[in-house]
Amino acid sequence: MGAYTRQSTALIDISESSTLSLPVFIGGEFSLVGIQYPAAWTAAVISFLVSFDGITYQNLLDDAGAEISKTVTAAQFRELDSSEFKTAIYLKIRSGTAALPVQQAADRAIVLFQRRYAAR
Repeated sequence: MGAYTRQSTALIDISESSTLSLPVFIGGEFSLVGIQYPAAWTAAVISFLVSFDGITYQNLLDDAGAEISKTVTAAQFRELDSSEFKTAIYLKIRSGTAALPVQQAADRAIVLFQRRYAAR
């Protein structure tokens, strides 16, 4: 049997003079698969904070204990490895890293893309 795809998007903002977005729910039936960066961006990588309860957030780390970060390319779409986010229920995006957060010079809107595969 084949599979079909259902997609969902979520808009997440980092406010002017801020380094963190508000939380967004990413748990459930969809997997986080991509991110679209805004046309304007104050130079910084992005990193992630995750939570299981929506209250307590921790830096998203890889298996070696290093903070996961992504290079931002303004006005571009970037595919994400959904396995990095598979256990997260809530997500915040940080401009910069935990050690070096970067304030954005204006409000920035980032689009998250989620996908669900289902067997037919």
